[in-house]
Amino acid sequence: MTGRTLLIAAMLAAVGASAAGAQEPVKIGMITTLSGPGGYIGQDIRDGFQIALDLEGGKLGGVPIQLLVEDDGFKPGQGKQVADRMMKSDKVKLLTGIVFSNIAVATVPDVLDADGIYVSPNAGPSNFAGKDCHRNYFVVSWQNDNLHESAGQNATVLGYKKAFILAPNYQAGKDALAGFKRFFKGEIAGEVYTRLDQTDYAAEMAQIRAANPDVVFQFHPGGLGIAFMRQYQQAGLLGQVPMVVAAPSMDATTASAVGEAAVGVNLTTHWNTDFDNPGSKRFVEAFQKKFNRAPTFYASQSYDTALAIGAALKGTGGKVDDTEAFRREMLKASFSSIRGPFKFGPNQHPIQDWWAAKVEKGPDGKPVIKTTTKVMSNHGDVYAKDCKL
Repeated sequence: MTGRTLLIAAMLAAVGASAAGAQEPVKIGMITTLSGPGGYIGQDIRDGFQIALDLEGGKLGGVPIQLLVEDDGFKPGQGKQVADRMMKSDKVKLLTGIVFSNIAVATVPDVLDADGIYVSPNAGPSNFAGKDCHRNYFVVSWQNDNLHESAGQNATVLGYKKAFILAPNYQAGKDALAGFKRFFKGEIAGEVYTRLDQTDYAAEMAQIRAANPDVVFQFHPGGLGIAFMRQYQQAGLLGQVPMVVAAPSMDATTASAVGEAAVGVNLTTHWNTDFDNPGSKRFVEAFQKKFNRAPTFYASQSYDTALAIGAALKGTGGKVDDTEAFRREMLKASFSSIRGPFKFGPNQHPIQDWWAAKVEKGPDGKPVIKTTTKVMSNHGDVYAKDCKL
């Protein structure tokens, strides 16, 4: 055999060995809302996850990833269909991405019944946090009540005594009002459930005016919140009755859309773009560079979700078939959350800090959300005690 032939044979052997040793990518199915009034939320969840992949060259925890993204169209039935197709046709074992709790309630049980794994970057309905918790179900964002509990605590700290509260009539809306009332020490002057598809709030504005509260708490995520804030201003309530909300009712996109109407609104959040830690700064810089917009907390939650999944995959060597092994690694939470201290509670939901923030006018005249003080430390949820895993 000539030297040239030996060289070619060696090169072919090396290529063959490399191909044989190449790791098959782990498929992650992302079902999220990319259209309708909440479309920007799903886009931020998709894009936040993608930044984590980009920063690791298409991998998470050193494991190559194939991300499959589909729109649920803001429809629970469509979410169920997409999940079923991903699991059966695409052989997806690990899913994430759902924005709205009504879609999660309709979709997640099917994933778990099929021995799939679901890691939530947003929806954290109370249904799955207590007695119906599951070993294959993890929430990286929050339990729904938590963020509104922080708003109730903030309203109490700010000295308000009489609140009018509103939210859409679905699971997350019910969790929102329950959470606010759990920590607000004052009187509830009025409690209203709106429709999830509502865009005209004239009747609610009249009810607020008649109740004469000293503060309004409202939970209306995505486009619903933009419509509510604009009509609050148009009704002349903006300068009369202050507003205390949680992050979904006043994120960076909402503040930008409503402009000056956002200035002065008090909110609570577990993360903001001004957080001063290296991981957060790296994420914000990468997100703005790629997408030419500021990330919302939805994007930050999805980025953290990707980091949490990556840490678990690193621990299992990229394997997801052994769900108990994945669970053991997931519960270690051995990743650096960009929001700061993070650990899973006994129901596999977060224990984390909550911060007060306020919308101010920035140097360019545009509204900007500024973090002020911590309102809760190492805060879990009330349903964990009922979870037996």
